[in-house]
Amino acid sequence: MAKTNPLQFIQQARGELGKVVWPTRREVVLTTIMVFLMAALTATFFSLVDLGIRSALTAVLSSFG
Repeated sequence: MAKTNPLQFIQQARGELGKVVWPTRREVVLTTIMVFLMAALTATFFSLVDLGIRSALTAVLSSFG
C-alpha cells in the first residue's frame, strides 16, 4: 500500500471534503420533523402493544386467583 506524507493526506482530505454535498436548512428541518414524528408513532405503537399485553396478562392471571 502506498504511503502518503501528512501534507498530502491533509490536501486529499480537504479535496474530499470539498466534494461533500451539505444539506440545506429546509432538508435538515424536514428530516428532523420526520424523525420526531416517527419516534412519536413508534412510542405510541409500543405503548399500545404494552397495554394490550398487560391487559391480557392481567385477565389470565386474575382468572386463576
